[in-house]
Amino acid sequence: MTTTSTDGRSLAGLAALLADRTRASFCLALLDGRAWTAGELARAAGVAPSTASDHLTRLVHGGLLVEERQGRHRYVRLAGPSVAQLIEDLAGHVPAPPVPARTLRAASAGAALAYARTCYDHLAGRLGVLVHDALLDRGVLDRTGGLALTPAGVAWLAGIGVPVEPLRTGRRPLVRDCLDWTERRPHLAGALGAALCARFLDLGWVVRGTGRAIRLTPAGGPALAATLGLAPAALAPPPSRDTGPARA
Repeated sequence: MTTTSTDGRSLAGLAALLADRTRASFCLALLDGRAWTAGELARAAGVAPSTASDHLTRLVHGGLLVEERQGRHRYVRLAGPSVAQLIEDLAGHVPAPPVPARTLRAASAGAALAYARTCYDHLAGRLGVLVHDALLDRGVLDRTGGLALTPAGVAWLAGIGVPVEPLRTGRRPLVRDCLDWTERRPHLAGALGAALCARFLDLGWVVRGTGRAIRLTPAGGPALAATLGLAPAALAPPPSRDTGPARA
């Protein structure tokens, strides 16, 4: 009984950290994988710097964020992939907001995020789901007994410059489904998801846009399509339309 009570208090304490709009906004912003200053997060959430500082202290003490200092500057980031997974999973259970974007600029930004973005350190959005599905179709991944990398997939990854063995030594899963908030289908997370995102960036097939947005480059679209065995048109962003804000 005592153990159950203690566990309940601990879980309630963790939930309370995220049961605040400002702290939840901070965690969602930090899904871009970067370190942010308190001032940057305050502006993103629309709160005063003093308010942001108090909330960030609670998140750091609660273990959701870690603090890094460089001289007089204080930066915070998510404490690790497991925290990012928690935020992603919670965001995936939130209904999409029914209110459309109010301006063309906001609609364009929302469409860009819905098409392709980083979800902590891996690809998300429509592009992330397309990559996930193509890897299954090519036999790089298999989900017969749960999502797994195939022997053929190891050779295929080596061919594009992603060695697998170093990825197996870390604590995070090699491959993991991550429910995409906008597509409501899985994209690829885990150590391999992060490695593929980094490799696509290194090759110049994709580049970072504003915030978490990711853009295919003119040369990267055809190259990625050929690598995945897709028609280039399959990777084309959808026509612009009004859209609500996208999340993880």
